Amino acid sequence: MKRRIILDLAVTLDGFIEGKNGEVDWCIMDSELGFNNFLNQIDAIFYGRKSYDLWGQFTPEIEPTDSEKEFWELIHSKEKYVFSRTQKGTDTKAVFINDRILEEVNKIKNKPGKDIWLYGGASLITTFINLGLVDEFRLSVHPVVLGEGKPLFVDIKQRLNLKMVNTRTFSSGVVQLIYR
Repeated sequence: MKRRIILDLAVTLDGFIEGKNGEVDWCIMDSELGFNNFLNQIDAIFYGRKSYDLWGQFTPEIEPTDSEKEFWELIHSKEKYVFSRTQKGTDTKAVFINDRILEEVNKIKNKPGKDIWLYGGASLITTFINLGLVDEFRLSVHPVVLGEGKPLFVDIKQRLNLKMVNTRTFSSGVVQLIYR
């Protein structure tokens, strides 16, 4: 079975993935979501350069709980690919991809392995959607309206007709929608 690229992210009810100053404090870390199950179904992560700079080597500063520790160890155990127009790979923990995105991504998809998490940021997500490279959308809609911020969908070039595969609701008020 071919590896799938899964866009998994949190979004506000009004469609933002970050507040206007990049804040994600509205994002509920809901253990019910079973995020570690998702992490066990992937073995690679696609980052844009800015997202990678922020999160690619992140470790919690204050004493992390065991579940946080497990979460970050799981994330850092994955293969990492960073998409950047400018930055070349100096980081031994990641593979940098500068151009020919479609060809490079299809090469990675055709290698044996588990699914791939398209982490973002926003412009990388747009590029992947416009190239038809997102196989599954897993959106966790949070019960908050920000009014402004960074929208999930920007500059999408054509209509996408998706098929609902699953929906789950959680006691935190988060609703997870999965489309293919």
